[in-house]
Amino acid sequence: MIGSSNAGKVAEYRRMLSGLAMRLLAPSDLDPVPPEPEEHHDSYAENARAKAEAYAAATGIAAVADDSGLDVDALGGAPGVRSRRYFGEHATPAERNARLLALMEEAPQRDARFVCVVALAYPGGPTELFEGVVRGEIAKAPRHGEEGWGFGYDPVFIVGGDGRTMAELSPDEKDALSHRGLAVAKLRARLAAEPR
Repeated sequence: MIGSSNAGKVAEYRRMLSGLAMRLLAPSDLDPVPPEPEEHHDSYAENARAKAEAYAAATGIAAVADDSGLDVDALGGAPGVRSRRYFGEHATPAERNARLLALMEEAPQRDARFVCVVALAYPGGPTELFEGVVRGEIAKAPRHGEEGWGFGYDPVFIVGGDGRTMAELSPDEKDALSHRGLAVAKLRARLAAEPR
């Protein structure tokens, strides 16, 4: 079970875990659809663990869930673990990016990092955590690739040495460089080593 109602995130997981000897389900594949657990903890790891364990308990199958966010140095680590809700519960991704850029307008430096912690939970069993971190900087304006890839804060996060935002990377490039890609690579190695 890929524990997320975010279609972009589910697509990334399916792409990054393709080829493994397992069927990957999203909550929307089930009837009834399991409720999405709340993220009310103060760390990425605690939120990821709580979500994965809730999905595993609700479905009776192994579940993967993550928590991720953007930590901006000039904002004291904000928006951080509250990245999706930091600018209001109902703010759209475009509104969140615009408000972040407005806060950064006078910032003397634009360093930031994307963090992702992935949790793998088994019903009634252990939970394992996998972390990925990528450093970059905040762009002056949102930039998308021609194909419209990326979601969330991707259009304002510059990664790598060529000045492109995460949203300008191809899916394969993003999988190799992103915080989620790095964490899921560790998860994939763990799942591939699991005895059948």
